[in-house]
Amino acid sequence: MSAKTQSPDPSAATRRCLLIRDLVVPCAIGVHEHERHGTQRVRINIRVRVMDDEGPIEDSIANVVSYETIVDGIRAIIAGGHINLVETLADRIVELCLANRRVRSVWVRVEKLDLYPDADGVGVEVERSR
Repeated sequence: MSAKTQSPDPSAATRRCLLIRDLVVPCAIGVHEHERHGTQRVRINIRVRVMDDEGPIEDSIANVVSYETIVDGIRAIIAGGHINLVETLADRIVELCLANRRVRSVWVRVEKLDLYPDADGVGVEVERSR
């Protein structure tokens, strides 16, 4: 068998990058009084670096870091009640991602979309590694 046709070594670690792009959700967020009465649209972008060192994925969601789990977790964080700062929301999302031991690093951007009519968004980026 040639090197090009050999199967990958199932014991070798694989690095993956899971992406969630432009997730727009309503969120009760903000420190000002007028921000405490209703929701604002926030856009969330995430890049999660994963080391799959536990063997082949075998076409099973149980063997990967699932973006569905992350999106559901973000929705649960937001459903938990009012958050003052975009920094707090970003930190909670980072913690959610790092709860999976396969995750090596996380980059999160959270932006409020409707704060200034002359800006597409304002917010924060957070990056954390193990």
